[in-house]
Amino acid sequence: MFRAILLNQKEGKTEASVQTLTADRLPAGDVTVAIDYSTLNYKDGMAITGLRPVVRTWPMVPGIDFAGTVEQSADPRYPVGSKVVLTGWGVGESYWGGLSQKAAVNGNFLVRLPEGLSTRDAMAVGTGGFTAMLCVLALERNGVTPDSGEILVTGANGGVGSFATFLLAKRGYTVAASTGRPTEADRLRALGASEIIDRKTLSEPGKPLHGERWAGAVDSLGSHTLANVCASTKYGGTVAACGLAQGMDFPSTVAPYILRGVTLAGVDSVHCPLSARIEVWRQLSATLGGSELLTAVKEISLEQAIPVAKELLEGKVLGRVVVNVNK
Repeated sequence: MFRAILLNQKEGKTEASVQTLTADRLPAGDVTVAIDYSTLNYKDGMAITGLRPVVRTWPMVPGIDFAGTVEQSADPRYPVGSKVVLTGWGVGESYWGGLSQKAAVNGNFLVRLPEGLSTRDAMAVGTGGFTAMLCVLALERNGVTPDSGEILVTGANGGVGSFATFLLAKRGYTVAASTGRPTEADRLRALGASEIIDRKTLSEPGKPLHGERWAGAVDSLGSHTLANVCASTKYGGTVAACGLAQGMDFPSTVAPYILRGVTLAGVDSVHCPLSARIEVWRQLSATLGGSELLTAVKEISLEQAIPVAKELLEGKVLGRVVVNVNK
């Protein structure tokens, strides 16, 4: 028996409740994980409230990431007792997810937790921190170093943006944080931002080229913000794009790319290969080990996750939310 948040549809509306299920309800999977922690992400909020058509099959256990201990395994890479983490792969959308005490998944979806990170640490990082590190590594692969100049992070108060700000600062970069919540400026400076920028300066339609300012950028907004960021990136700089919070459109021109050699690096955290995932978690462990960022999280129970999901969508939740599924 195990407890999980189960989503069902009734007359076109999503119903979410915590239920006790038997093990035979678990979907097919070659590895069964006893989950310690999951998280609440924006996508989880949309699934639980039914705000957007995130869920692909019904009934569904939401939760796009989780960490725990292997309980049963037909995959030699993950023997019983292994500490593992999962992010992405459509879990919580097409496959039962992490807001549960148990999960049965394809072993290809899992990563062994590196030394230095606990299962709680892994969910303090979650999909947001994982994506942020993918972006940082994209900049570094393209030759952007701390000596290259200032790095811009948009949506800096969000899950990806907060971690990107912190990770870049820890690795020696000078970070400018763009946000629509100026009241959170002190928090962003504590994360390592050297300058706070009002998002309004970037979110309106702009010119094909602006003055060169950024050596690189991490953008989670898309739309006009991404276009303006690219238009003001220095010659040879790189912009890592990983989100569309402002919009899916991209009203840019070829000017930044053919006149300044700017690289627009797309970052996908859902389907990136296992080799990349292993490296990301290794880098996260090396950069975050012992960091206060891993402890400065709000911990809630499965029952609390349902009302908090609504608060998350309403912008009432700041910082990371870790769900202790056994609480």
